[in-house]
Amino acid sequence: MSTTPDGDTSYARTPRTTPTRYKDRAHWEREAIHAILDATYLCHLGFVADGAPVVLPTIHARVGDHLYVHGSTGSRPLRGARGGQGLPVCVTVTLVDALVLTKSAFNHSVNFRSVVAHGTAHQVTDPDELTVALDALIDQVVPGRSAEVRPANAKELAATAVIRLDLDEVSAKTRADLADDDPEDLALPYWAGVVPVTSGYGTPVPDASTTVPLPANLAALADRTAPRGV
Repeated sequence: MSTTPDGDTSYARTPRTTPTRYKDRAHWEREAIHAILDATYLCHLGFVADGAPVVLPTIHARVGDHLYVHGSTGSRPLRGARGGQGLPVCVTVTLVDALVLTKSAFNHSVNFRSVVAHGTAHQVTDPDELTVALDALIDQVVPGRSAEVRPANAKELAATAVIRLDLDEVSAKTRADLADDDPEDLALPYWAGVVPVTSGYGTPVPDASTTVPLPANLAALADRTAPRGV
């Protein structure tokens, strides 16, 4: 991470975090990148296994400049991340904000916010850090949830694994614009514009064993926009 002359703290630009197309949409500002990561819990974890690329959907949570990714002790990425050298990975997060419809098929687009992080992931083995990571993962899905449930026991912890990717080689890319038709297409008799993409949470439904009132944080989900991660 570096600090620019005007005092803005940003992640360092590298060839892997500098796009070749639409460079004006790229961002390296720490605060902007963290905001995108914190806005959802769904990510995609990419790595190479047996010489072939693999991409897995999973959940993540950020704690400072560490990105924790949930996994199983039997999964391929976790086996690779156990060693001292760790596992080279690429983690992506994408939020879709709107469909951008134009009068030509070619100029259609999507308004989005995305983050791509490269680096070497390591399995979290320190018990205290693992507790912090697992609590963060639960709270990333439902804020405050980790304090409302039974903590994992020794057997459950043995079956659960978390990898940590230090945020260092990371960038964001966003689009938040109107339709961009070519001048010669503006008079065409087709609809063009922006269609916002929204989602939300339904009313929580308790199971048969639940005897306590609905917690305030779950009730608040009804007023909260659900992450639109892909």
